[in-house]
Amino acid sequence: MPNARVVLEKRYLKKEDDGTYETPEAMFYRVASVVAGAEKNYGINEKAIKDLTREFYTAMANLEFMPNSPTLMNAGRDLGQLSACFVLPVEDSMEDIFDALKNAAIIHKSGGGTGFNFSRLRQKNSMVRSTGGVASGPVSFMKVFNAATEAVKQGGTRRGANMGILRVDHPDILEFIRCKEDNKDINNFNISVAVTETFMRAVEANSHYDLIDPHSGKEVGQLPAKDVFAKIVDHAWRNGEPGIIFVDRMNRDNPTPKVGEIEATNPCGEQPLLPNEACNLGSINLKLMITEKDGQPAIDWERLGYITRLATRFLDDVIDVNQYPLPVIEKMVKGNRKIGLGVMGFADLLILLKIPYTSDEGAAYAEKIMEFIRTESRIESQRLAKERSVFPNFKGSMYDGKIKLRNATLTTIAPTGTISMICSASSGVEPLFAVAYTKTVMDGTALIEVNPLFEEYARKYGFYSHELMAKTAERGTVSGLTEVPQWVQDIFVTAQEIKPEWHIKIQAAFQQYTDNAVSKTINFANSATRDDVAEAFRLAFELGCKGITVYRDGSREQQVLSAGTKDCEKSKETTTPPLSSCQEAEEISKKKPQETIVPRPRPPVTVGVTEKIKIGCGNLYVSVNADEKSICEVFTNTGRAGGCSSQSEATSRLISIAMRSGISVDAIIEQIRGIRCPACIRKEGVNVTSCPDAIARVIRKYKDIGANGNTAIIRRNQAEEHVSPGLEKTEKAVIKKAQVAVAIDNACPDCGMPVNHESGCVVCIHCGYSKCG
Repeated sequence: MPNARVVLEKRYLKKEDDGTYETPEAMFYRVASVVAGAEKNYGINEKAIKDLTREFYTAMANLEFMPNSPTLMNAGRDLGQLSACFVLPVEDSMEDIFDALKNAAIIHKSGGGTGFNFSRLRQKNSMVRSTGGVASGPVSFMKVFNAATEAVKQGGTRRGANMGILRVDHPDILEFIRCKEDNKDINNFNISVAVTETFMRAVEANSHYDLIDPHSGKEVGQLPAKDVFAKIVDHAWRNGEPGIIFVDRMNRDNPTPKVGEIEATNPCGEQPLLPNEACNLGSINLKLMITEKDGQPAIDWERLGYITRLATRFLDDVIDVNQYPLPVIEKMVKGNRKIGLGVMGFADLLILLKIPYTSDEGAAYAEKIMEFIRTESRIESQRLAKERSVFPNFKGSMYDGKIKLRNATLTTIAPTGTISMICSASSGVEPLFAVAYTKTVMDGTALIEVNPLFEEYARKYGFYSHELMAKTAERGTVSGLTEVPQWVQDIFVTAQEIKPEWHIKIQAAFQQYTDNAVSKTINFANSATRDDVAEAFRLAFELGCKGITVYRDGSREQQVLSAGTKDCEKSKETTTPPLSSCQEAEEISKKKPQETIVPRPRPPVTVGVTEKIKIGCGNLYVSVNADEKSICEVFTNTGRAGGCSSQSEATSRLISIAMRSGISVDAIIEQIRGIRCPACIRKEGVNVTSCPDAIARVIRKYKDIGANGNTAIIRRNQAEEHVSPGLEKTEKAVIKKAQVAVAIDNACPDCGMPVNHESGCVVCIHCGYSKCG
């Protein structure tokens, strides 16, 4: 699996002093031996530890079980921080706020993600007696946390991810709901509203609900619940933010209520945690839990039970060998010993069983599988409790007097973006993103990647052809293809084709037997209405979900608030009242002097190319995009090595606006080429004099893109040279088309291809990039 190896090298494999990487097998053994070493604490002899190391190694090497990313990255290395999820308290004093900020930076540096509930902070403009001033409010401090996250590179591999939560009864709730209207604001956070049962009942009754001063605990006003709910829905419809967590429901299942109240989750929402608590996660690959019985595919329950029990022991051992970023976190984690065992490859399992994702049978399998996993995990936790004792905070827990367990929680359904790529499995409990797609390999060439199960079925049932594979890659889906039998179309349904209610039904089915929560994105077509989103929120509440995140296709590919009036005129035709921003835009446009040059709008679809250039600070990725008229935009990304990212972005933005204002491309090239930067000039092997010079060279090279609509010139020779063996002319055409990248705001920063929104994260299936928050 070459794609899996690329992901491993980029994110997980240890780099040796000579520049080579450890092998995947060495990585798995490194992790297995470190984790099994925890058994020494319980008097296990060396032979038994070696045997357990072998079992841990085999489960990972066979891709049947995979721990969360920090465990793969850091076990057996100096950092040694193995947990993915943390929640930090944010108390209402300047000292406590900045303590939380400092602790978050430490956690991000170690490879973890953080969740915060800002509801303890007093509302904006309220009096601060100690200083005589006024409070700036939760949203202003979220921006401070966001800026700090931007400055800290997580574990040396990726920027930190955060969850920001505010209770629906906080006086600043309306400002919080709209704080991410612009996708570029607070961009290192996912945000969710902590919704109470009282609020949901008020929505149903169309009544008002109380706003509570967090400092005094007293009511300070009321809002109409239905209107607030509508605002949450509106913003989620526009760009997927905010999500909702049903906080009372999370506390109903809080296993240790005497220790504290759950008020926040990790960045993707699936792990409710107490303040200063962390959790380590792992996932079983359901795709490999299929065997043949009486000539038919069936779930191998015996193997699934064994892997579940082994994974439970593995995750409990991780708690002991983990190097925690803060002493207070170590105390909380070891007090509750929470683990989060989940699954990936659920969509693959249903395909192998020939069961549609959108079926009652599919939902029934979700329940049955998760009930089995929780039962087997509890059996192992009981065994560990007998060997090692119950978790220290057991007395007074929800299990006290009922069942003795080693771990306060056992199951979680987490997103599995990169680890599912390593395992060649579908992500978490999500459906397929695409049946076939194009992926970018390391030299920049785009090649067709077909779901192996689809190709297997196509060959087995006699409808395979090169043309069909190419056509599927172009469309991403097999829906409506007459060459494909209907039953195959039904089981290879993709995320965008599934009605939202089925997404929610699957989430609710898994939630029934999940101790913590389920990370799942509810996908909507671009044509979905606000009423559709509202109905999804209500259904998630009714079916027992602990939270919900939605994403409407294409909703992040454009500015949420349009500056033009054309879209505003369209909005007036809908049943939803037009936004006030439209009226403001109209007033601004009336006041503009007639002689002012106004750039033409950015086209909804562009074509272009991304080129990697070596600069003094590392690599610069320059993308040049055009429509049928001419080049209309340029954007840059400095990659992971750093560089003057803000200056490069500013340069590219100004170039883009100049191009759309009619400034000659040659004139722009003349102005920026040859600009000199000491970092480039002094660096051996660098052939440009600065970032602007690099941009100028790429523009000059591709300035004819768009002329006469001739987009096929982009890397034409490369596409023909790198066609895989056996591809027909139809497939070559698809590859050429894939090389002409569609420029959208949610393009992958590494390879420029579109990213997939799933489980609160963005994931690039083409090169392995992922980001949460």
